[in-house]
Amino acid sequence: MPLIDLIKHGRYAYSPITVRPHFSWPGGKRLALAICNNIEVFSFLSGLGSDNTTPNATQNTRNYAWRDYGNRVGQWYLFDLLDEYEFPTSHNINSLTFQECPQLIERIISRGDELIGHGRTNAERQDTLSEAEERALIAETTDTIRKATGQQPRGWMGPYFAQSPVTLDLLKEAGYTYVLDWPADDQPFWLSTRSGPLLSVPYSLEVNDSPAIVFRQHGATEYERMIIDQFDEMLLQSEKWPLVCTIITHPFVIGHPFRLRALRRAFAHIAACRDDVWLTTPGQVAAHFASVRPAA
Repeated sequence: MPLIDLIKHGRYAYSPITVRPHFSWPGGKRLALAICNNIEVFSFLSGLGSDNTTPNATQNTRNYAWRDYGNRVGQWYLFDLLDEYEFPTSHNINSLTFQECPQLIERIISRGDELIGHGRTNAERQDTLSEAEERALIAETTDTIRKATGQQPRGWMGPYFAQSPVTLDLLKEAGYTYVLDWPADDQPFWLSTRSGPLLSVPYSLEVNDSPAIVFRQHGATEYERMIIDQFDEMLLQSEKWPLVCTIITHPFVIGHPFRLRALRRAFAHIAACRDDVWLTTPGQVAAHFASVRPAA
């Protein structure tokens, strides 16, 4: 069979980590640690949504209620845990959360956390939309966050890690400065768009409670071990080059008490090393990297 030409995305060039220019995070730190939480709302008995007991399950009362537990209970447990360890946090936020769960927004703003655009709802994907429809989705999400906070959101994470061929172009044109959807690196890197450069900030697909626990069916203690092993190994690797370690949570997954207990142990492990790392958010990572390694 003849070989076919590889289809190229044209968004970035290959760059091995071993040949990149040196830089450091603030304070001379070598490892940046960011906790990235996802706050999502879903449509009842319709659209998309996760199920923790049956792969590819249809939307039903049980899985809707299981996800709703995250916003009603699990996220509040998680807020308290984050407060206990004084960890800065970012939240990938569905814009309909502002309407459906206003108290969550009030707590996020009072904590001073970063809000990252995450579409309208995780009952839909943006890569199935036309360019005009996707532009409208991005505008609606952006306007909702801006009106509530008085600030333009800088970062975007598409529902289900999904992007269309023009998502990056539309985000750049809407005023975004970085995205989390390209898990290709442990350092930020620049992406090309039709309107100029846009930064990709690391965001783990692996140390992520949704794919790990919901889809791969790992247990809570396995996820705890993933966090600790990822952190310890990246701290070691960061002696050679600066890295970004991200921990990804969803309150309807990690917010159940027995899983929260495992997360608490992982947080305690990280907190014991807090003087060795830069505890930060994706937005701060993006801003610092852009200042020391601006786009060519």
